[in-house]
Order: sequence, then C-alpha cells, then structure tokens
Amino acid sequence: MSLNNQDPFRPLIDAFLDRGSAEEGLSPLTIDAYRRELNRFAIFLRSSGANGFAIDGPAPIIAFLASRGRQGAGGATRARALVAVRMLFRFLYAERILPNDPTVSIPAPRRWRKLPHVLTETEVAKIVTDGPDDARFETRNRAILELLYATGIRVAELINLTLDRLSFETQTIRVLGKRSKERLVPLGERAAEAIRVYLNDARPLLENNKSANVLFLTRRGAKMQRSDIWRLSRAAAREAGIAQKRVSPHKFRHSFATHLLQNGADLRSVQQMLGHADVVTTQIYTHVDSERLKAVHNKFHPRA
Repeated sequence: MSLNNQDPFRPLIDAFLDRGSAEEGLSPLTIDAYRRELNRFAIFLRSSGANGFAIDGPAPIIAFLASRGRQGAGGATRARALVAVRMLFRFLYAERILPNDPTVSIPAPRRWRKLPHVLTETEVAKIVTDGPDDARFETRNRAILELLYATGIRVAELINLTLDRLSFETQTIRVLGKRSKERLVPLGERAAEAIRVYLNDARPLLENNKSANVLFLTRRGAKMQRSDIWRLSRAAAREAGIAQKRVSPHKFRHSFATHLLQNGADLRSVQQMLGHADVVTTQIYTHVDSERLKAVHNKFHPRA
C-alpha cells in the first residue's frame, strides 16, 4: 500500500475502515463515528502543516484531542476519537506503512478501556454445529469456524494458511503472524477432524490452477478474503439463532482466549498461542475472567 500524492490521508483512512468492517466486524455506526473523527484529525494535521500521518511523536495527537475539547466534545467523544486514532496508527504500523506507532506512549484512562464481549461455550457449539447452512460449502465453513475457535488465529492468518503449515500428526498449525513472526498453535481433535473432512470431501472439488497451496478456497478455487470469513461467521450465527449478538471472526478469538483462562490455562501460554508480543495485551482477558468471578462471588458468598 502506498500513499496517495493527491490526498495522503483519505486512502489510508478508507483502507483502515475497510479492514475494521471486514475483519473486526465493526458496525456501520461505529465505522461512521470513526470516519468523522479521523477526518477531523486529518484536517487538524493538514492545518498544522503535516503532509501525512508520519508525525513526530504523540504531541500532534494530544493537541488534536485538546482541540476537540475546546470545540465542546465531551470525555466520551474524545475517548472515542483517541480509540479511532490509536487503531489507525496500529493498522499503519502493522502494515509497515509507518515505521513506528506514535500512540504507544499516550495513556488511556482506565474507564476508556472497552473489554471484549465473548460468546459462551454453548453459543460457540451451536454456531459451529448448527450454523453452516450452505450445503455446497458446509464442510468448508464448519472447518473454518472450528479452526477459528480452536486456535484463536486472526482472520488474516487464517486466509493465508497453506497446506504445508498443517500437521495432522502433531495436531498443530504453524501460523505466520504479524511482522512475519511464526508460532506453533495446537489444533485440537475436533478442528483437526473438521479440516480432514474438508480436505477429503470438499477441497478437491474447489481447487484449480488458482489454488496453489492455500488451505481454504472459494467456490472459484481462489484464496478467501477477510470479508468472506466475516460473512460466513455472521450467517452461521444467524442460523444458530444467535443473530442478536454481534458475531464476527474476531469474536471467536476473544472467546478462545477467555475460555482458556476460565478453564485454568496460564497467561503466558495463551499469550504465545495468540501471538501477542507483550503479555500486557493478553491481560485484558483476565479482566473479563475477573468480572465473571466477581459475579459468582456476589451471587453465592454469604457476606458478599
């Protein structure tokens, strides 16, 4: 991806929001809210003489948030603006468009932090078992959903999986994560079996000269896209009767991590499986678990 000489801001904002819609499953209202704040941020940078998002440290971001306050934006609005800007810079850094992320040193007030919502184990089972309704692609879709929940891999990591990275002998996959870092993730019996059925019964009918070594294929034999995975996860949730919840591929990642910790997994192991560079990133899931523990304590302890 390269900067647009005519407008160095808008193409990158559009690319980031497209990713947010396809991979994170952000709602149209959230996308619109982020777009408004990021457009304001771009106007602020341009008026300050910047030619793009390659800024020198966090000072321009802090100045922008201060200007939003002077314009009458409340704390929640400024928090949302910071979230949008922070997510944008993380995207630009992850895509190697920028050499660093200037938001890393900006503290986020604790009340601004949004904990991830997760599916229950029962809901995941219903989605995977009852969800895929397209007879032509049911085997493939079930294998994808089983894999998302069994491994917690990101959508980008899933669509780029190749056959040589899959081992039935050890029931593991070698995942190529962000910044080309490789990690080994256990697959589990159910996901391994679902993939084995897909490889035997469905993939041979989809593969063609476009297929190369890619694991999951479209009906035309090409590599699947992020938007394909997002659509099938939402459709599977609807079929399972869980349409009222916002279900996205990333929700399976959140659920994977939370359920592991709830069932006794140690934080470092979950960090390694998720591919987080810093354990602090993984610790957000311990906050989810602590909320569950507090609810149990309040309900059952005689002196809660």
